[in-house]
Amino acid sequence: MSSVVELYEALASAPDDRARARVIAEAFERLEERYPHLPDLATQQHLRETELRLQREIEAVRANLTLQIEQLRGEVKTEIEQLRGEVKTDIERNRNSLLAWLIPLMFAQVGAMAALVKLL
Repeated sequence: MSSVVELYEALASAPDDRARARVIAEAFERLEERYPHLPDLATQQHLRETELRLQREIEAVRANLTLQIEQLRGEVKTEIEQLRGEVKTDIERNRNSLLAWLIPLMFAQVGAMAALVKLL
């Protein structure tokens, strides 16, 4: 039976219900043989359910990522403020150290110039 008409004729010519049931069973068997992947086919309803499920999962992942990004921003801001404080402290320390060397050197230079002027 390769067509619906042949199936109809076989059902109409069957002498009793048992023969009709056998014709229907054979038709289903041929259908399964011809389309072995038929049970695996997805319907529009299956696809819609999957789409909705994926949309919910995407929204959950997006919300989670947004939360993680906000946490990281807070951590980065805190670290930046700490580094700014450390850099400012280092600049002040280096400036003071530089002044501690520069002032005596300047006085020594002025003294050396004064001594040179006296010699001349």
